[in-house]
Amino acid sequence: METPSSSTPVTLEDVARRAGVSPSTASRALNGSARKVRGEYRARVHAAAVELGYIANTAAQAVTRGRGEYLAMVVNGINDDYFSPVAAGVLKAAEAADRMVTMISSRNSAQQAAQVVSTLRSQRPRAIILAGGRSVTSTFWEERLVEELAAFQDEGGRVVAISEEGMPFDTVSLDNVAAASELAAALAGLGYRRVTILGGPADARTAHDRVRGFVAGLAEHGIEVPPSGVIHCGFDRDGGYAAAGECLRRRMPAELVLAISDTVAVGAIARFREAGMSLPEDMAVAGIDDVTVLRDVAPALTTVRLPWPEAGRAALDLALRPTEAEPRLVRMSGHAVLRESTPGVFGR
Repeated sequence: METPSSSTPVTLEDVARRAGVSPSTASRALNGSARKVRGEYRARVHAAAVELGYIANTAAQAVTRGRGEYLAMVVNGINDDYFSPVAAGVLKAAEAADRMVTMISSRNSAQQAAQVVSTLRSQRPRAIILAGGRSVTSTFWEERLVEELAAFQDEGGRVVAISEEGMPFDTVSLDNVAAASELAAALAGLGYRRVTILGGPADARTAHDRVRGFVAGLAEHGIEVPPSGVIHCGFDRDGGYAAAGECLRRRMPAELVLAISDTVAVGAIARFREAGMSLPEDMAVAGIDDVTVLRDVAPALTTVRLPWPEAGRAALDLALRPTEAEPRLVRMSGHAVLRESTPGVFGR
């Protein structure tokens, strides 16, 4: 029997010819058609495909079925605090469900995210998981992104957001207000009264909610944070470093710095040490997220442990379920973890 040249791709017709069946039978055997294929024929087709090194044309399958089998995950950026644990949760759940996930970065741009989704619509993945926070006020490109996602869903795809509540899609949401409030209240209970907040970007919803939580938790103990007590900064290590420098420049009388993320806290620690301060004796520092790679920071960082891997798994589970009449919402919460970076004013 003639064997296809190694320089040309093996086609479905080649597999059918080798197996001695029709191309339609070979297609049903390889593509998981609902129409039954006799076990003998299925075995012959799969054996021929392996022998010839046949690789299925997934784009063609997507056209035939109307939807591909892989899922796409769109994230703000690979350097986001929570990207790695969220991605790990999605990938672990996808592996258990025998699904493939393609990950794409929007580079922290709603415009780029909208363009990515527009491209994905033509590629027809089974679902799109959107992981990332939103702005405090809706922008043109955020509205465009929602429109693209809604169109994708109208075309038969599934959309799941790992984000703040409010999007018209199934959503996995972590309660940032409650997380920050619990941490602030716990630290106020340790005697801290003079507090500065490193508040992240002023227009980021995640940062906004965490600052709101910090203020609320402190207020429970009669501690008021004036607007000047919140220093806005980038949502990363360099942002924390710059914000701590600004804190020093203003000679703010703080004994505790609450950072809206662990990476912001680490940047602040570096700047305070550079200024000759001893931590936590001269300044206590706390963050949020409990990023695994930062658990070895010295002193060990007080934080809020958020269930990022679980959020990823929940999102994948929603993506594989049939849609319902109304968007589903899965709320998750974290808990404060007190460590050496905040011994309390009574422990000094």
